[in-house]
Amino acid sequence: MTPDVAGAVARYAQRFHATIGERHHVASPLGAWLLLALCASASDSTTGAALTDTLGMDPASAAEIATTMLEQGHPLVPSGTAVWHRPGADTEPLREWYSDLPAQAHTGPLPEPALRDAWAREHSHGLIDAFPVKMTPDVVLVLAGVLATRVSWDEPFDVAPGSALGPRSAWSVRLNRVLSSPPAGHVAFIAATETAGDVIVHAARARSGAAGLSVMSVAASPDVPSGDVLAAAHEIAPTIHDRHPALRVSLFDLPVGETALWRIHEDQEPTHAPDGHEERHRALLPCWTTSDDHDLSDPSLGFPLAARILAPLLGRTDLAFDAKQAAMARFGRYGFEAAAVTGFATSDSEPAAGVIRTAELRFGHPYAVVAVATDLTFDADGGRVRGPWHGVPVFSGWVSQPEDVPDDEAA
Repeated sequence: MTPDVAGAVARYAQRFHATIGERHHVASPLGAWLLLALCASASDSTTGAALTDTLGMDPASAAEIATTMLEQGHPLVPSGTAVWHRPGADTEPLREWYSDLPAQAHTGPLPEPALRDAWAREHSHGLIDAFPVKMTPDVVLVLAGVLATRVSWDEPFDVAPGSALGPRSAWSVRLNRVLSSPPAGHVAFIAATETAGDVIVHAARARSGAAGLSVMSVAASPDVPSGDVLAAAHEIAPTIHDRHPALRVSLFDLPVGETALWRIHEDQEPTHAPDGHEERHRALLPCWTTSDDHDLSDPSLGFPLAARILAPLLGRTDLAFDAKQAAMARFGRYGFEAAAVTGFATSDSEPAAGVIRTAELRFGHPYAVVAVATDLTFDADGGRVRGPWHGVPVFSGWVSQPEDVPDDEAA
């Protein structure tokens, strides 16, 4: 992810978390951002300008970046994308937009509820049980995205007594044991930020080849609002594994003593540091877990705008919508797992007056029956390729002796 994308997602994350507030939670602003970015290729000059503000970059760039990220993927953060439409709603403009979506995106008719839930479970490694948006008969188009991870730390935590959190922590008497960073393999330091003041930083990492995933924890003074701490964390995150992380403060520039965030003490010991001043950091933090459902209807998150963008693709001037995200995470001694499924469903608004004509097709006398095989694939250009079985009648017959539905099937 380039710094520009990181910055755009970080700004969107500030909006996202502001709608949730300070309660215990986990979310994936990136998951919501990616869905909005996929809508960008369908925007016009008016909606595109508004979407630029939400995405933090022009719609064309956002759509290209989202497509690249989803197509190339990350070995430690598997993703999934799907766009489903109500049968009969696949207009030509909608099919053209489908062609702009990432190659791995699943498109097609809206599946049954059980299949939507199964899709969420499969792509979230079983961490999310159900698709977050409930469907109504008015739903015409659904966008779905999932990000998931399950990793083991390169270096697991040690364990310390809860009292190690210090006398100023209410958690120190509630917890029997907490995590303690090992002597090597984790990142820990103090940073000076504009938004949150002095903060403490810790990061544990998991790697797969050249790729990796780090989970960074950032704490500020207890009176600093959560939004400011989250903003500081996003500012530090892109450089967390640099040789000199952004905003890092030397321990020798701070007084010896104890605060709500740290205890600094000094000992006279041999050291190999060139200037004779060696710095060591040890982080103490609890395990945690959370499971959340987030409403994404706030206008600042962009989904009302996305509904306006998608409406013309379906031959509508306006669409109602529902946008939600289900998320969970678990942070422990040996690893981290998390998943977020984001769902965005657009629905027909109140229908206009009209005439509906319905036919009941009644097979009340002898009739023919034919079973036909289908054998259809698609080439690299999306063209249909007929296999040797396609269209071949496998069974056929004539029905002239009807039977009742069996008792055991009649319930």
